[in-house]
Amino acid sequence: MTGCVVLFPVAVTFFITWWFIEFVDGFFSPIYAQLGIDIFDQNTTAFKEVAIIRHPRVGEYAFGFITSTVVLQKDNEDEELCSVFVPTNHLYIGDILLVNSKDIIRPNLSIREGIEIIVSGGMTMPQTISPQEKVTRKGEIVPLDRII
Repeated sequence: MTGCVVLFPVAVTFFITWWFIEFVDGFFSPIYAQLGIDIFDQNTTAFKEVAIIRHPRVGEYAFGFITSTVVLQKDNEDEELCSVFVPTNHLYIGDILLVNSKDIIRPNLSIREGIEIIVSGGMTMPQTISPQEKVTRKGEIVPLDRII
């Protein structure tokens, strides 16, 4: 009974706060849309793919998310690099690494599955991880900015 007495005010406070935020957001969102202002930077395609990279040492791997690609121009050749976000604290803080696209293992996992693995501390890790199957013809280039 004591637990209910303590949890009830917390639940009511949470519900009222959530309702207030939804109300204010719903009220002002059309105004922001008319002005062309994106207040909350909601980007549904922030993570393009789940990636496994060798990090921090050879023989050790880290889960990350490909966020974009960039071409590094060198004197003799151009190198295609992927910007990989490697979370270090439940997706809030992490490292941004530029990794050669050839060195990235692209597992057959959805973005949601990758987030679940990281947030759970690896407890939801599948027993077997296989790379995505590349169905390419000779001479065909696979674009890196494909969204799964």
